[in-house]
Amino acid sequence: MLELKNVQIDDGVPFDHVFRAGEICVVVGSNRSGKTDLCRFLAGLPSKVSGEVVLDGQSLQPEAPRSAAMVFQAFVNYPNLTVRDNIAAPLKHQGLAMGEITEKTEHFAELLGISEFLERLPQALSGGQQQRVAIARALAKQARLLVMDEPLVNLDFKLRERLGRELIEVLKQTGAIVVYASTDPHDAYQLADQLLILDEGSKEQSGSPMAVYRHPASLRAMSLTSDPQANVWQSGHHFKAVRPEHLVLAPGDESEALRFEVLGLEQTGSKTLLYGKPMELVSEQDFWTVWLDDPNPGFAPGDCVVLYATQADIQSFATV
Repeated sequence: MLELKNVQIDDGVPFDHVFRAGEICVVVGSNRSGKTDLCRFLAGLPSKVSGEVVLDGQSLQPEAPRSAAMVFQAFVNYPNLTVRDNIAAPLKHQGLAMGEITEKTEHFAELLGISEFLERLPQALSGGQQQRVAIARALAKQARLLVMDEPLVNLDFKLRERLGRELIEVLKQTGAIVVYASTDPHDAYQLADQLLILDEGSKEQSGSPMAVYRHPASLRAMSLTSDPQANVWQSGHHFKAVRPEHLVLAPGDESEALRFEVLGLEQTGSKTLLYGKPMELVSEQDFWTVWLDDPNPGFAPGDCVVLYATQADIQSFATV
């Protein structure tokens, strides 16, 4: 177990948090929310963070050596070493026998699907393959803590999807404490056992992905875990919000209706993304977004449609 005690990122509100072994905790936040600083702090690297880190009951000094490995956004590998030697580097540092180094190197290469590239140099690989090498080398360190700072952000969408799915099983097998930072809510729902939401250096909310999804603690927490943006309007002394996928064309039990002007739409194959604005609500946004499970709803810009959201899907937050 890894504990954060009275941790402060820049001028954010100090907070505590617990990361557990064998779980993937995805740290979600926008750019400049403090994710990278927190990752560096956890890994013992220079950062703008103060506070206490307790790993397996032992309090660690800032920037003190610890059983941690970090994977960065960029494809950080030793350019003059083969893939084999890149993965083997931490194993050699551990002073293992050559036979064990070879066995473990090939094990981690197989785990990440890069066995056929062991004799190549990193620059001969694609971006996704290079990041697999970096992850394999981090795993080979066999650290108690594995910190991953947006490791898939520089990959194309399809590769991110595939590698993200593969990473779940790979990371679970390590038994390590895994901290995975991302700006993408999709990563949170795909990878996480637990979420930690950061905003402007402060802890906005934490919990299981579905608990946060169904019961966001604040409008900001809801926005950071919506894709695209949550739709917000003012009602008395409260803001109300609904996620794009919770606005539908057919009424349900205890649903609320609203008239919606279509400004534009994108058809994605199996779904349609509507852009528009509510016609009778005081909206907090220039436009709303709506996911419809219909590849061809027959709408055009300028149309007025009626959308519905159940009361359970409408969140309410105090304006103060």
